Amino acid sequence: MAWDRNQMAARAAQELQDGWYVNLGIGIPTLVSNYIPEGMDVTLQSENGMLGMGAFPIEGEEDADLINAGKQTITELDRTSYFDSATSFGMIRGGKIAMAILGAMEVAENGDLANWMIPGKLVKGMGGAMDLVAGVGRVIVVMDHASKSGDSKVLKECTLPLTGKAVVDRIITNLGVLDVVEGGLRIVECADGVTEEELRAATEATIV
Repeated sequence: MAWDRNQMAARAAQELQDGWYVNLGIGIPTLVSNYIPEGMDVTLQSENGMLGMGAFPIEGEEDADLINAGKQTITELDRTSYFDSATSFGMIRGGKIAMAILGAMEVAENGDLANWMIPGKLVKGMGGAMDLVAGVGRVIVVMDHASKSGDSKVLKECTLPLTGKAVVDRIITNLGVLDVVEGGLRIVECADGVTEEELRAATEATIV
């Protein structure tokens, strides 16, 4: 047993706090918008120029002009505002965004993040991730614990090109939740049906 993509997104949504401005990265993080706790007021920011994103649209009600940073169609709210990329990155670089929830290819035990490039593969570019990890208050990574080949993605050191050094605060995977602390990672909780021994065995990084 382990968490699926939706359960990982729901767990990440528990990190949200009332009144926060939050940026969701592409992949699993985009699903977090579907799990914002009832009664909580969170404003989602998309670096392509949108503040106040709604949930994903119902089939047949998509607006091709309304997209998030991952090019997925989304919905707007009564309070949604639109602006150019310069303003968007002014918010990010100016420390106005409380938290970013991002996907990753690799995370190291010291909080290094690699989430933008696999050498030899066609890449669109780093996008806003480099600015996000440098400018927001808290960085949460949501990803599968292992690659398709079964290798740990939670490592002693990243092997892929870095997005940021020592920027990750918490890692949420299909096996559990880990915090970056002095000397390595600390287990916060295990996913449903996953033992601490299984989580440790699947992790290359040092668990303290």
